[in-house]
Amino acid sequence: MGFISRRKFIFTSAILGTGIKFINPSKIFGKVKNDDVGIRPVVISTWDRDRKPNLKAWEILAKGGNSLDAVEQGVRVAEDDPENNSVGYGGLPDENGIVTLDASIMDWKGRAGAVAYLQNIKNPISVARLVMEKTKHVMLAGEGAKMFALAYGFKEENLLTEKSRQAWIKWKESLSKEDNWIGNETHDTITMLAIDKDGNISGACTTSGLRWKIHGRVGDSPIIGAGLYVDNEVGAAGATGVGETIMRTVGSFLVVEKMREGLSPQEACEFVVRRLIEKNKNIMKEPYQAAFIALNKKGEIGAYAVRSGFDYVVSMNGETNGYKSKFEIKD
Repeated sequence: MGFISRRKFIFTSAILGTGIKFINPSKIFGKVKNDDVGIRPVVISTWDRDRKPNLKAWEILAKGGNSLDAVEQGVRVAEDDPENNSVGYGGLPDENGIVTLDASIMDWKGRAGAVAYLQNIKNPISVARLVMEKTKHVMLAGEGAKMFALAYGFKEENLLTEKSRQAWIKWKESLSKEDNWIGNETHDTITMLAIDKDGNISGACTTSGLRWKIHGRVGDSPIIGAGLYVDNEVGAAGATGVGETIMRTVGSFLVVEKMREGLSPQEACEFVVRRLIEKNKNIMKEPYQAAFIALNKKGEIGAYAVRSGFDYVVSMNGETNGYKSKFEIKD
């Protein structure tokens, strides 16, 4: 027996002989090893409004599909739903009555794609995936993003439903000089994270952004590192809420980095929410909402919000359930 093997044998025997539980090195150094298998697959998404997106993602994973397909097809369910007024078709418009969409997607290979300020295309998440897979770019915006989508067979269509149009008209009628397009915004951006049976993680984020926003405004959702971030060695994180606060802290990237340092997904979300509040305290004068969800390599999850009202959906072990998030500020 060589010196290294002999030393390892003696050390292990001594530990077992004392009855002390051996601690996985990943617990000490903060990096989850690829062979440290936990619960798989798992899906977590923001907002417990409709569980159909999670159910679609779970259906794909349960059949052995990969996490990228799961998150794309999962959030498309929300994009296609005219009753969801903060995502895709039926999303509430900007100040000019125009629906503009943002989306991003990222997979376990480190690839990322995004679209911003996209108009008249129903499924921005699928356009974002095409940007990721068919180009050398990460983001396309505005008219160029629409031209790209049309070139790949997407159809141009009016995304403003009558319900959203009437809501916009009502807002215009009551508009005052005090309106600042931010306020206590709690819109329902859907961000979805998933880990598949092979331990590969992907994430997707899609939104129509703040209702009545200034024409041209883009939030955190298409910004890799702000609204979404995936590192397959560690985990993934995603955000919802007022994007300006999230962009100022590059929130999703920071959640993943805190998990890399050894924090659990829950601890990482709590750390970043507190950082977000601190960094925005001299900027955001009115109540606002922002929240993060996280998933690590072991399938452990976390969620935390600035204030009450945020909830999320989790699919694992064949069950899909909604949960109310813990939060920092007690109003």
